Amino acid sequence: MRLVLDTNTALSGLLWGGTPGRLIDAAEAQRIELASSAALLAELQGVLSREKFAKQLAKRGLTVGDVFDGYAALVTIVTPAVIAPTITRDPADDQALAAALAAQADLIVSGDAHLLDLKSFQGIEIVTAAIAVAHIGSAT
Repeated sequence: MRLVLDTNTALSGLLWGGTPGRLIDAAEAQRIELASSAALLAELQGVLSREKFAKQLAKRGLTVGDVFDGYAALVTIVTPAVIAPTITRDPADDQALAAALAAQADLIVSGDAHLLDLKSFQGIEIVTAAIAVAHIGSAT
């Protein structure tokens, strides 16, 4: 099963664990494949570098580089598909759609209402981390 995590889901899993963290764990155990794009990785690196996350990184004894490099090594990087503007309220969310289409992903995982409201994109289901974890459990 191949998934694309939106930036907030990846960030949540990397810094706090929880349900999104179970997706990261599944990828590390090679039970699923994570795909991403240069644009999504750049967004993640920018978000990780925000001051408000410094405390969480320090608490875990990590640097932005540690977290970013580990995630970048874990994902398959794809060249995003060219898509028509889809999420007009937050055009940056189109990056997850474009990466998922290029990766031929099974799921797009997000907590973002702009993405979740679509429910699917060109046959790729858009789900929360909890639903993705349930899908993985039923697929293994």
